[in-house]
Amino acid sequence: MEGPANRIPAGWEKVRFDEILDRIERKVELNDSGEYARVGVRWYGNGAFVRDRVVGADVARKQQWIVRAGDVVYNKLFAWKGSFAIADKAVDGHIVSDKFPTYTLDTERVEPRYLGHYFRTHQLAFQAERLSKGAAAISKLTLNPPQFWDLTVPLPPPTEQERLVAVLDAAEEKVTEAARLRVEAELETAALVTAAIGEALLEFPATGTVADVLTGKPRNGWSAPCDNAEGGTAVLALGAVTGFVYRPGEYKRTSEATEPGAHYWLEPGDLLVTRSNTARLLGHAAIYSGDPFPCIYPDLMMRLKVDSTKADTRFLYYWLRTPAIRSRIEHAGSGTSSTMQKITQQDVMGLPFPLGLPPAEQEKAAKALDAIVSRLEEVRSVQQRAAQDLSALMPALLDRVFQGELGTGSRATVG
Repeated sequence: MEGPANRIPAGWEKVRFDEILDRIERKVELNDSGEYARVGVRWYGNGAFVRDRVVGADVARKQQWIVRAGDVVYNKLFAWKGSFAIADKAVDGHIVSDKFPTYTLDTERVEPRYLGHYFRTHQLAFQAERLSKGAAAISKLTLNPPQFWDLTVPLPPPTEQERLVAVLDAAEEKVTEAARLRVEAELETAALVTAAIGEALLEFPATGTVADVLTGKPRNGWSAPCDNAEGGTAVLALGAVTGFVYRPGEYKRTSEATEPGAHYWLEPGDLLVTRSNTARLLGHAAIYSGDPFPCIYPDLMMRLKVDSTKADTRFLYYWLRTPAIRSRIEHAGSGTSSTMQKITQQDVMGLPFPLGLPPAEQEKAAKALDAIVSRLEEVRSVQQRAAQDLSALMPALLDRVFQGELGTGSRATVG
């Protein structure tokens, strides 16, 4: 029995790729002294791009292939992830290896933008996975050129292709704009949270440093090699401390031997600070909830042990979120990479802190901030749910289009 995914409207065809594409090989021998841009293909139909630039001497296999704008190109190793693209001017004249077969398209039968949208569908990725050979381990499932020909596309008449492309282009433009506005709103909410914390804590003058309220120097964790072995020990990923929120699902597992009394074991209530990240995420803090347990924190984080007779851990957590402290941390960041910055234990210990404020007063201030931040975080949660809805909108629309559900009302037939 044919299911809905196998039905297409009257007037449409289910066309094999060998009917609309021709293999083309523009071979080139690399010169050791020449400079070349190598092309990659993103997953899920998100286009071809220049992945790196190399000199010929650094490429072991001298025979490569030239890509031209308008070519169809795919990655044999990741076709099952939707790694198909129509090359544009950004990659025109650049090179690919034999892992990226290239083809010319019959543009009399197929509107390139129509096929480009089809490359983003679950339908095509599913076909590619079914036709690929080998193991499913990350890059061992291969769609070779003989099987590439067996892929199919539901093809309406040219005028209908143009209409559907216009529908998809307009929808994508609106989704992109909505996503931009949502990001702006979320950034504004985050700024409101920071401002609210700063305003609430402004009345407490900094008379000491963070070092004054710790039981000892901060300690970096241990980045154990993670193989995700069943029953292995949980090791937090850097994403576990992002946006000043502790994310218990962000961890991997290691089968490496551990020491019961080692410094890297976490205890519920521990305050963690990222010591290496992008400038915007550097120095983010969160409190370990105890989940997962037992658990190791990585070398890219440091743990602060707070002296409970001098400070409240949650107050210190909020103090690290104030605009003044965030500014100091961002200025303290150093590193040769433009994307990854680092702070030291000394940087954190030297941060100003309102020494002498009784822990009971700190706890009271922290509880008041809990209530304020909770209300603002509810707004952020709504924004994040909206983001999830937006990310699901285009895939759902693409599926409907290529199943013929946005046709002009013609009766569906089995293809």
